[in-house]
Amino acid sequence: MLKIRQLRVDAYKVALVLKDGALVSILKTGKHWIGYNRDVLTYDMTKPFTSVVDLDILLKNEQLAEMLEIVIVKDNEIAIQYKNGIFYQVLRPGRYAFWKEYLTVTTEIIDLEDSEVKSDISKKVLHLPQVLSYIKVLTVDSYETGLLHIDGNFVKELNPGVYYYWKGSKAIALLKADLRTQQIEINGQELLTKDKASIRINLTTSHQMVDVRKALIDTNDSSKQLYSLMQLALREYVGQYSLDDMLANKSAATPYLLAYAKDKADILGYNILTAGIKDIILPGDVKEIMNQVLVAEKKAQANVIMRREETASTRSLLNTAKLMQDNDMLYKLKEMEYVEKIADNIQNITLQGGGHIVDQLKGIFSGSAK
Repeated sequence: MLKIRQLRVDAYKVALVLKDGALVSILKTGKHWIGYNRDVLTYDMTKPFTSVVDLDILLKNEQLAEMLEIVIVKDNEIAIQYKNGIFYQVLRPGRYAFWKEYLTVTTEIIDLEDSEVKSDISKKVLHLPQVLSYIKVLTVDSYETGLLHIDGNFVKELNPGVYYYWKGSKAIALLKADLRTQQIEINGQELLTKDKASIRINLTTSHQMVDVRKALIDTNDSSKQLYSLMQLALREYVGQYSLDDMLANKSAATPYLLAYAKDKADILGYNILTAGIKDIILPGDVKEIMNQVLVAEKKAQANVIMRREETASTRSLLNTAKLMQDNDMLYKLKEMEYVEKIADNIQNITLQGGGHIVDQLKGIFSGSAK
């Protein structure tokens, strides 16, 4: 005698009836009678389909195969699902089934080997933790240019901005170039002048990267090579001049260094903007000799000035004497000038003798004395 039992299937649900592990019928909403020797799997059709029974076995049932939407995500892919237009989940490689009748999600298959993320995916979705783990974010600042390499091959230049690439099997790398004006300080360079004087020089130079591919791809460690280039330019310049010439005109180094480095720096991808000698440092013994020479020169200049002033003063006295010799009135005026100077320095006068002394003073100051 066959024993049966009643099974109730609620709305939005479906029941799979199995016998000996094989699917024999599919029951939808309502009350149904089934035998006790049947296994029943009940599913909510608003949710993804999962089963403890191998999906390939279940799909042999044509009715069930028509009711399910199968999504296959390959090894080099992921799938982004949206529910009612809103991000829902990310599917990793595998096979997934959804009930068609109540399917509320849309699926976008992403090939991770395509590398570059298509612009139709929202940036907000890309920054969600579930999606961001599959993405490599490359940022190029406003003062930079980026060189994109995929699997070691240069692909293109990237202007300032944010770029998104899928983390597939390809190696993605970004070389960034700073396009701002940079400065190089070359300090303590010990060099020999044309007259074999040993000096130390501090040089400063500013430059700007103008060809990113030359600087980052065609040249190995371009900044170090640029530093060496300016060292050689300074060495060649110093070797052409004596110590005195170097000290007399430091500014002459600028045009020479710029002309020397222009073409060579261009090969490295740089433009030299300025170059100049900051300091010339002399050895202690040379500095002492230079100080002695300077003191001697200043003393000689002082002696020349003193002799010139003495000569002018003597010439003036001679001219005055000649004028007074031929003019008694001028002589008397000069005499009164000296008497006035003497009087300015006299505070008290003590007289001894008769009244003729006063008469003599009167005569001196009145001009009547002979």
